[in-house]
Amino acid sequence: MAPEMRQRRPQTSEPPQSTAAFSSSSSSYSKSGKPGRSTTSDDENKGIGWFFPLFALGLLRYMSATFNIIHDCDEVFNYWEPLHYLLYKSGFQTWEYSSQFALRSYLYIVLHELVGRPAAWLFSEDKVRVFFAVRIFLGLLSVVTETVLVVALSRRFGKRLATYTLAMLCLTSGCFFASTSFLPSSFSMYAVSLSSGLFLLEKPAPAVAAAAAGVILGWPFSILVFLPITLYSLRRKFKEAFLAGALTSISLLAFSLLVDYHYYKRWTSSVLNLLIYNVLGGGESHLYGTGGPLFYLRNGFNNLNVSFVLALLFLGILPISRKKYMPDLLVVISPIYIWLGFMSLQPHKEERFLYPIYPLICVAASAVIECFPDFFRDRYNPYDNSLLVVIAKVLRPLALGLILCASHARTFSLIHGYSAPLEVYKVLAHHDEIGTGSTICVGSEWHRFPSSFFIPDYVNEVRWIDDGFRGLLPFPFNSTLGGTAASPPYFNNKNKASDEQYPRNLDACTFLVELQLDRPYASHGSDTSKWETVAAWHYLDREFSPPFYRSFFIPYLWQSKNAFGMYKLLRRIPK
Repeated sequence: MAPEMRQRRPQTSEPPQSTAAFSSSSSSYSKSGKPGRSTTSDDENKGIGWFFPLFALGLLRYMSATFNIIHDCDEVFNYWEPLHYLLYKSGFQTWEYSSQFALRSYLYIVLHELVGRPAAWLFSEDKVRVFFAVRIFLGLLSVVTETVLVVALSRRFGKRLATYTLAMLCLTSGCFFASTSFLPSSFSMYAVSLSSGLFLLEKPAPAVAAAAAGVILGWPFSILVFLPITLYSLRRKFKEAFLAGALTSISLLAFSLLVDYHYYKRWTSSVLNLLIYNVLGGGESHLYGTGGPLFYLRNGFNNLNVSFVLALLFLGILPISRKKYMPDLLVVISPIYIWLGFMSLQPHKEERFLYPIYPLICVAASAVIECFPDFFRDRYNPYDNSLLVVIAKVLRPLALGLILCASHARTFSLIHGYSAPLEVYKVLAHHDEIGTGSTICVGSEWHRFPSSFFIPDYVNEVRWIDDGFRGLLPFPFNSTLGGTAASPPYFNNKNKASDEQYPRNLDACTFLVELQLDRPYASHGSDTSKWETVAAWHYLDREFSPPFYRSFFIPYLWQSKNAFGMYKLLRRIPK
């Protein structure tokens, strides 16, 4: 191939083309195989160094850890609350953590306790700082794994593709928020980035090991995302990849079994229980919300805007970029289509279920943008610089700029519109003059409770009040019944409300948290003779705000076009 290319070139004085990229076992494209690129410079062949992506991602992930909102009540009640209980012996328990069902693995919680425990010792009187310390740890995991992916892309496909991917990983709303969310799907996302990067660096055994960790430590259902890389790694180096995957899987499953036994006080596998509940047992996850077949397409566009659309078009560019991206990049990106297809068929849908493929969407979109000039270039003349090719080259930074601007607008809208719960609960720390034994009551806003890390020690308990919700709510861990080993009788797996979940006497409430919207009915805190406002924060009223203006922050228009309520912390007026 190289001699034929040299015959077509008008100048013959340049050094011979390296054939290393075409002689490898995968016969895939690498940047050293680009026409006209000399392989004599070792520094050039190293691609992007480690420092720049570490610095860029580190800065953005720190911002995410600081400003990220709570997107899902599952993050609070299934992960932050059990962690709070392990650290402080108080917190809310969901039915999934009942020893009778044991659907959640304590191994995932213990991993974060390794950071939370020293932070709790260091910030003994400030639990909010412990919360953010754990978030920074999550951001650090994201930084390291995504840096591996970016560096691998630069060494394999060139700096342009890697730089585009880095920009999207840093600034797209989906990656910005998912990177510091305390969720197994986020952990699987870290593992996807690491596994993909190791695969592109031609390290199949560590790639499979990372995949196994993502499935067992993170989210078991994400096995479908890791399937292409695992199978292709086994094809390349079966013995090494198989041993790495098997040893990692067996070790983590055994460790998970021991940790679950320690906390549930019985031999059980939370990984197996979760699979049985959702798959073999028919599952009843649909009780917790369903969505239509276009749910993930809408959410993908909201969180990744144009990059999501471009990523779906990746298969369309393969005919003109087969040599460049086949087979390795296709193997890395193919889980996008597998995962979207599989998850769209499931009745229960959540935005967080897309988290594992967010980095892959950034890679696919970057590859499509990089190929813009290839649509117009003469296939027999790699140096074609016709007018259309030049225009296509100009469109690349414009497309990337559009994606980043839209992402920035989306991120700002979510932060400014929905950060009120975190800000309002922080105010509680400044009202300890009330004394110990206080009770905080929360009505319909229970699902925006930011976790017990925001509840000061002088508060005795948090109680839910009846606002018409008829599903099962979390209960405090009951140390009398055994704490993590308890199987309280008020829990069930049918999402049926318990008679014990609401207090009978509302006069016991010292504080009240509620969202006051412009509605034709009175709220609990509207009686100013009983309640005084301690803190209030604007909260975006989704129902009465236009979809476009509430989704993207446009200066001046965002404030004027959208409707807002007031998220309030109220204190009972002493009689």
